[in-house]
Amino acid sequence: MQKPTVHPNVIVIDHPLVAHKLSLMRDKATPSMMFRQLLREISLLLGYELLRDLPTELRRIETPIGPMEAPFIRGKKLTYVPILRAGMGLLDGLLDLVPSARVGHVGLYRDPETLSAIEYYCKLPEDIADRLTVVVDPMLATGNSLSAAITRLKDYGAADIRAVCLLAAPEGIEAVTSAHPDVKIYTAAVDERLNDHGYIVPGLGDAGDRMYGTK
Repeated sequence: MQKPTVHPNVIVIDHPLVAHKLSLMRDKATPSMMFRQLLREISLLLGYELLRDLPTELRRIETPIGPMEAPFIRGKKLTYVPILRAGMGLLDGLLDLVPSARVGHVGLYRDPETLSAIEYYCKLPEDIADRLTVVVDPMLATGNSLSAAITRLKDYGAADIRAVCLLAAPEGIEAVTSAHPDVKIYTAAVDERLNDHGYIVPGLGDAGDRMYGTK
């Protein structure tokens, strides 16, 4: 099977551990408890690459053996913004990496007829304009929800925005990169396409339902 062409703004994190955990999550026999645990584990691996270029500064410390100039993350001005509800599944692992990050929330649901994103909640840090902002959503399908969330963040002044997802479809990538060419997307895999209902194929089903056992 030929892999889809990936847009230059899309970074596919193709580490063997990521691929293995993602394969377990795709399996429809994987129970919700294990699905949630795998999602947390894979978010750590995605976050490692997502935050690879965080700026650092040297500070003088004393080790048990002697003094040194040691690198520390500079500023730590970082905000995670999960798209409710499924984005919450990736949040815990990302917070494990940077516990000091602030967290905003954008609540969106997809209209079943039009597949457009409808906002029902938004709460963001007041200083988001001064922060690296990471939008978190497991599934980049049509791209409508992610595009709407990014637009909302820009309305609040956010300028340095990245997106992280578990799976992406070519249609969603095209929609988001066309609407927001300044935003890079980090994902574990790019799948084949969307089906007639706007679900990723082969995908893993509805991430929110898989996480919480609601279907």
